[in-house]
Amino acid sequence: MSSEGKKLFNIIILGVSFMFIFTAFQSCGNIAQTVITNLNNTDFHGSGYTSMSIIYGVLSASNLISPSLVAVVGPQFSMVVSGVFYSLYIAVFIQPATWAFYTASVLIGIAAAVLWTAQGNCLTENSDENTIGRNSGIFWALLQCSLIFGNLYIYFAWQGKTHISESDRRTVFIALTVISLVGTVLFFLIRKQEDTKAPGDDDSTNEILGESSSARNKMMRAVAAFKKSITLSFTKEMLLLSVTTAYTGLVLTFFSGVYGTCIGAVNRFGSEEKSLIGLSGIFIGVGEILGGGVFGLLSKKSRSGRNPVVMLGILVHFIAFYLIFFNMPNDAPIAPMEGTDQVAYMIPSKEVAMLCSFLLGLGDSCFNTQLLSILGFLYSEDSAPAFAIFKFVQSICAAVAYFYSNYFLLQWQLLIMVLVGFFGTITFFTVEWGAAAALAARGSDYSSI
Repeated sequence: MSSEGKKLFNIIILGVSFMFIFTAFQSCGNIAQTVITNLNNTDFHGSGYTSMSIIYGVLSASNLISPSLVAVVGPQFSMVVSGVFYSLYIAVFIQPATWAFYTASVLIGIAAAVLWTAQGNCLTENSDENTIGRNSGIFWALLQCSLIFGNLYIYFAWQGKTHISESDRRTVFIALTVISLVGTVLFFLIRKQEDTKAPGDDDSTNEILGESSSARNKMMRAVAAFKKSITLSFTKEMLLLSVTTAYTGLVLTFFSGVYGTCIGAVNRFGSEEKSLIGLSGIFIGVGEILGGGVFGLLSKKSRSGRNPVVMLGILVHFIAFYLIFFNMPNDAPIAPMEGTDQVAYMIPSKEVAMLCSFLLGLGDSCFNTQLLSILGFLYSEDSAPAFAIFKFVQSICAAVAYFYSNYFLLQWQLLIMVLVGFFGTITFFTVEWGAAAALAARGSDYSSI
């Protein structure tokens, strides 16, 4: 297999592995609050929102050290170990205990930081400035297939149910744990790139250096990665992109946890309210996959760069927020186990709710494919620190959003996203124009980015 073929193979395996792991994890997050609401009359006293807030809070802090860990153990082994912790978190729901639930939330926060840093490193190692857009799209489309499969099962298994039984819960989470483990094992199929040796660096020299030199080199790489993360954090481009990244964190919280909870709380949807959570996740996935395919795989045919895609993303999201504001009761995110009988500015419509799910996924893919692309382009030599900063900002904003989701009415959550999204779009445009100018100065084709 040629070098280019091997790189494309690695990107596909990377995407498929993430698809399996996040089929389990995103389905878990989508139904966690609904399942927990049905558990809170037992000895279990956890909160799905609080768990997610812990996860993303720990994730954000862990991104300070994740580049060092990936530098020491390598991206492949980092992703394998992280996948195991994802599986353990999901397995907690088979027989929930409050202490295990929150402990697993802390552990998966650390694992997520390492997983996504290693993913960014692997994506960049297997791409160049001509293929980063294509590879970002392939990865994103495969990843978001995860929203289809898990939620299809939930939709059909929970159709017509207003209460989630212990048997239903165990069956779902045993299946999701196995799926997550399958994705973890697939990481072993990623093929390592051949090391490029400098003149004079032969095997005999490496043997003379010995294990102590190897350990010292690993420590030096870890320290260098940490220092590079701090340095990159304060560059103009990274500070501007952080506003856009913050918006993706808020939206991630909304479509992966809050919106499904809102749909499940609307009593006007009748006996379909619980199964509609799964259907909503499917429509989000369709939007994500469509966006990843169109704006990633077909990026080579674009002559205008990334800005039009991001502009489309923010317009699609604003339409979705407007429709959700009119369709969903204001107290839906914080409704009790009995749900809410309130009505917004129109009688709640299942069709409008599913349309909004699709628009949320489509808009999110617009932002994330372009962020992955521009980070891989701008920081091709420092991919691990750059992607660690990206996940740090995204996850800390997701943690804040999960925290205030316990208290804020729907209208205030939507308003926050509108404001941050508006400014995030402007800052992305600024960085993209700078990248285009730099590329033009090198005499490269702008459409290649």
